[in-house]
Amino acid sequence: MQVAGKPAKDSRTVTTQIIFPVDANHNETMFGGKLMEIMDKTAAIAALRHARMQVVTASTDSLDFLAPIQVGEAIEAEAFVTWTHRTSMEVFVSVMAENVQTGERKRTVTGFFTFVAMQDGKPSAVPPVIPESELEKHLFQTAGARYELRQKRKQDRQIDL
Repeated sequence: MQVAGKPAKDSRTVTTQIIFPVDANHNETMFGGKLMEIMDKTAAIAALRHARMQVVTASTDSLDFLAPIQVGEAIEAEAFVTWTHRTSMEVFVSVMAENVQTGERKRTVTGFFTFVAMQDGKPSAVPPVIPESELEKHLFQTAGARYELRQKRKQDRQIDL
């Protein structure tokens, strides 16, 4: 039985918060690990919205830190499902930082997260995604190549160390 597809925009999730000194390192820039946590949670909600069942993070890749985030800036993490396989979903996350006093905004990090839908403790089928915007279509069309790279990387790590 083929499951009906869902538009990518239906999984869109945005998380916004201000960066405090506790979120930062000695340079007064945000800890990368703290930012990754926010990205993972935002991506998880997007995956949950698409699958409508429990999900687990299976992979994080292509995290590209483009600019530092300063204490006092607001960040906006936006995520949506870009592509699906049988039980997995690729989720794109982009983070913008904003100087709330000047209004200046900059893209600070992008990345891809893979989630697996789970039902009764087992991977479960997810609906296909329907891309509509130009960005959604581009990420959808290039997702197969990223999937193959993740599979190869996973296979390469199966060796005994």
